[in-house]
Amino acid sequence: MTGIIERPATTGPITAPNWGLTKFLDPLRVPPALRPHSWRHDAITIPMVTKHQRLHSQLPPSTLWTYAGHFPGPTIDVRTGEQLRISWSNEIDGEFPLVAVQGPVADAPASRPGRELDRPGYSVIDGVADLPAWTVVHLHGARTNAGNDGWAHNAGLKGTSQLTEYQNAQPAMPLWYHDHAMAITRFNVHTGLAGMYLIRDDEEDALDLPHGDHEIPLVITDRNLDTDPATGALTGQLLFKVPVVPNGPMIPFTGPFTLVNGVIWPHLDVNARWYRFRLLNAANSRFYTLNLVDEDNRPVNDAVRLIGTDGGLLPVPAELPAAGLTVAPAERFDVLIDFSRFKGRKLKLRNADPRLGTVEPDLMEFRVDGRAKHDPFRLPATISTSYTRLVHGSTLPEDHDHVWVALLLNAEGHPEMWDLEELDTPDPGGEGIIQLADPAGPLRTFRMIGKIFDDTTGIFIDHDRWAVWNILHVANGGPAHPIHIHLTEFQALFRRAFTTTFDQAAARTTAPLAGFTDVPLEKYEEGWKDTIIVNPGQWVSVAGRFGGGTGEFMYHCHILDHEDEGMMRPFVVHPPEVAKFHVHPGGGHHHDG
Repeated sequence: MTGIIERPATTGPITAPNWGLTKFLDPLRVPPALRPHSWRHDAITIPMVTKHQRLHSQLPPSTLWTYAGHFPGPTIDVRTGEQLRISWSNEIDGEFPLVAVQGPVADAPASRPGRELDRPGYSVIDGVADLPAWTVVHLHGARTNAGNDGWAHNAGLKGTSQLTEYQNAQPAMPLWYHDHAMAITRFNVHTGLAGMYLIRDDEEDALDLPHGDHEIPLVITDRNLDTDPATGALTGQLLFKVPVVPNGPMIPFTGPFTLVNGVIWPHLDVNARWYRFRLLNAANSRFYTLNLVDEDNRPVNDAVRLIGTDGGLLPVPAELPAAGLTVAPAERFDVLIDFSRFKGRKLKLRNADPRLGTVEPDLMEFRVDGRAKHDPFRLPATISTSYTRLVHGSTLPEDHDHVWVALLLNAEGHPEMWDLEELDTPDPGGEGIIQLADPAGPLRTFRMIGKIFDDTTGIFIDHDRWAVWNILHVANGGPAHPIHIHLTEFQALFRRAFTTTFDQAAARTTAPLAGFTDVPLEKYEEGWKDTIIVNPGQWVSVAGRFGGGTGEFMYHCHILDHEDEGMMRPFVVHPPEVAKFHVHPGGGHHHDG
């Protein structure tokens, strides 16, 4: 894999592999922390504003849309049970700050800067430059009423505010906030509209984890940049350049530049002691498989421990998987690194994901001080004493709902997501049918009841009730999808591989899904999560409790391009006393006895 030559930027034409930028030149930027209750405030205003910010010191400033003038936005730090009201105020000025271009997939345009409109097959993506500042904020992972959740259609224009109330009635966990506007989430988030939100509690406090300057958010993104047509130099202009399959779908965005906390390839000076990093993949679609490596690119992952996931603390510290930690878009990890044995050395966070292609694998560099430092922290054997593993027939209540979802590719090769209802009758024939030879029971037949956001709502769950979501990725190939379910934290119950018989042209299975084999879960996948990777040819089952809010929520693929292009569906959580009076289409879930 091509490495980046560390040399100053040039004023001449820019070529690979480093596009004229020096690796690890700039210090990591740490977003400011907002702790409203320490100011004795339970209500704050966060403006969305245009900001000019350098993504690298060798670049001109980039025009961004930001929360409170920062990319990433400020880290909001609250305690469990402390209600917070936020007015998200749209004060964005100026034109949409992206140049959006498409090019032929065979030419791999995503790996190069510059709009390249002089090349055959390249064109501007119509309409992106004309987009207004139309925004709505979703606090990802929050248990809140639907009116505060950031419903995609409820975006507002400049001069309006979104008033939200977050009860924070959930354990310590890392949330994040980002734009969720219907059909343009991929573009709005790409402008810079994302930030972290941390909830803390007494259980976390008792661990006396590294804190203050030794607890640092790491928000990972990727971007592309335009070039000057005369000189070839990078301009700092954000470039949304994507490949397009002839007569087929647009491929989701990935870029050649990796940013951590809004800085391209930064460095961080650290003491020779334990640090806590709150890791977030805020990229549109890129997966990262992360390893900590030394100067010779040899993994030193034994210095790393995972202590938490999207939904809070793990029961015990977990080692990184042998091949590295795969982090899908929207996933968060609570990571401890012990730098004590690396005095005076340099380490790197490096991406080994096979989908990386020719893009630079390094994300950032850690520069460890050569002096010994007193460190009171000792890694405990137990992290969360409140954690309970969900198991059918014991800790998971027997009386729960089942939801069935299919992920697939349509006849044009475009990814889709279907709500399914189970039929009590044999296969009726036609499109939209999924059959499954359930290893735990009889043949099951499902019918699609909705596949785009504005189709009929088919999933209704009683408030405070447990539901098991069964997600079937029936495509024969295609991408893995990180599926996010709003309102709840869940645990993965199992992964099962199967032989898929889904026919894209016929839009149905031609024989029941069969040949099921269990795929072992990673230890961290047994933790509480709100986003789960579903690979092709797999059945992933997750269980969560739907309390803390009511109303109409969303679930979707968190590859933002897929979400915007149809892989998002609604579901309703309502009081059971109201549900019996509600006339709605049947199906979508059933109650187990």
